[in-house]
Amino acid sequence: MLRDWHAWFGTFTGVVALTVLALPVAALMVWLLTLRGRPLRMSLAEVGLVYGTVPGVWLILLPGGPAGSNRVSLIPLRDLSAVLAAGPSTAVAQVVGNLLVFAALGFFAPIRFSALASAPRILALGAGCSVFVETLQYVLQLGRVSSVDDVLLNAAGALLAALASRHWWRAPVDVMS
Repeated sequence: MLRDWHAWFGTFTGVVALTVLALPVAALMVWLLTLRGRPLRMSLAEVGLVYGTVPGVWLILLPGGPAGSNRVSLIPLRDLSAVLAAGPSTAVAQVVGNLLVFAALGFFAPIRFSALASAPRILALGAGCSVFVETLQYVLQLGRVSSVDDVLLNAAGALLAALASRHWWRAPVDVMS
């Protein structure tokens, strides 16, 4: 199953396995940051932001087809309607996957960075990061579709996750927490 370098780092299964294996390292990082005097909330936000975002971006940047078979789709909702027409399993995987890519960024960024503690700013951050990743997919010739629908779903996922963490955005930082 995961016998060589490519299987670990170049497949969906490998990235998921590495993400699970990295969970104790992430927990250790939170603990070490709090030992150094960082508030627990900030430590969780910093580690969660990286731990939750990097695997999703990594998966997006895996090759999807033959090099040079890239496609750009700039008409909103065209690809989304095709995904929804492809059947429930494809629709759920694609829509939920795209909503989750920048969800950790949306959830933790306003907790960690008070300047980002507003829904429009998180929406802009999610959209900007998504445009960057979609552009990378095209420039790196990964054989994937660079779609405006992916940008919309990625940004929406960041926004929804940010709204879920809104309670902690402006809560005072307790040095002992």
